[in-house]
Amino acid sequence: MFVDQVQVFVKAGDGGNGIVAFRREKYEPMGGPAGGDGGSGGDVIFEVDEGLNTLMDFRYQKHFKATRGENGMSKGMHGKNSDPLVVPVPPGTTIRNADTGDLIADLTQHKQRAVIAKGGRGGRGNIRFANARNRAPELAENGEPGEELYVKLELKVLADVGLVGFPSVGKSTLLSVVSAAKPKIADYHFTTLAPNLGMVRTEDDRSFVMADLPGLIEGAHSGVGLGHQFLRHIERTRVIVHVIDMSGLEGRDPYEDFVTINEELKQYDERLMERPQLIVANKMDMPDAEAHLELFKEQLQEDYPIFPISAVTKEGVRDLLFAIADQLEQIPKDRFETLNEEEQTDERVIYKFEKDDDTLHITRDPDGAYVISGKTIEKIFKMTDFNRDESVRRFARQMRHLGVDEALRKKGAKDGDTIRLLDFEFEFIE
Repeated sequence: MFVDQVQVFVKAGDGGNGIVAFRREKYEPMGGPAGGDGGSGGDVIFEVDEGLNTLMDFRYQKHFKATRGENGMSKGMHGKNSDPLVVPVPPGTTIRNADTGDLIADLTQHKQRAVIAKGGRGGRGNIRFANARNRAPELAENGEPGEELYVKLELKVLADVGLVGFPSVGKSTLLSVVSAAKPKIADYHFTTLAPNLGMVRTEDDRSFVMADLPGLIEGAHSGVGLGHQFLRHIERTRVIVHVIDMSGLEGRDPYEDFVTINEELKQYDERLMERPQLIVANKMDMPDAEAHLELFKEQLQEDYPIFPISAVTKEGVRDLLFAIADQLEQIPKDRFETLNEEEQTDERVIYKFEKDDDTLHITRDPDGAYVISGKTIEKIFKMTDFNRDESVRRFARQMRHLGVDEALRKKGAKDGDTIRLLDFEFEFIE
């Protein structure tokens, strides 16, 4: 089964907790703090495996969670960092944030990697909080939570040549005679339900990958028929080959077919029209094919190369393959990477520093409680050990530094009001 679009949940490992510990060795009863830091949580990394050609595995496993770092230990020992969770994906996979739609990575090369969710850093032990004023701090941090998000994986097959056309024009038959691919071939529409790939080798020992895409019909770009789900696969091809039925047995006009398919490609992505196009006049072994081809040439206003062939008898196929190989030699492999223009300028697997979002949001629940939310304040809350008074006091100072107190007063909070942060409640005190 060919699967080319899935949504999965990824969760990086949390950092290990730092601990509060003290040295109590012989001759050093007041040895001072010795609590070590926690280890970092594991990242979730997606890596290209060229042996895969579908996202089928993600239909059965949709949650990927890396392990957390080890907690710190006494004598200042650091907890072990967790190993990353490496998830194999097929070449041609794009990963987007499912909530925002932002592109995270576009993976095309074997062994290419991208960190999708970053593991949390380990919490600091009390040895890190010692200073001249507080030489024996009873204060340690919990580990930072690892990133978690839903991501949408989309596979765009990596083919040099894409065969497009209406259903039952002979695309699968052509692929089967020029490569070792064995697509399903039958005399009914929409026999091809998923893209088929085949490696083609010409007689002069040149090779390229050809993709047979499911038949397109009018309105495919807006969701009509089967082809709309597979139009994305044409994006990575360097040459588009129109396969047109010249026999007339279906009762369709070959020129109208050609115009309709090009319009669908244009409606899906106008930049597809920049690609070189070849026209294959198929089924030339049928009685009226020659007359239909002559009429087609008269109607065709653009100067496209036309190759009359019969996929069944293999007549004209040799010249077609040479022409495709010649065309591919003139086009760099990375010329038609059709990501959005703003994405083309972004190095998506080079990670840039992003400042923490300090934005505070204060709302009210129906019971009158003030609810605080925000990325930074929630992270600080999760990293605070509320079992220790010194940690609680530090948390209160951090809240004041972030402007929480002032923001609550502006919202109308008064002495004794209930304040809620995640699953923690406390009273507002002036």
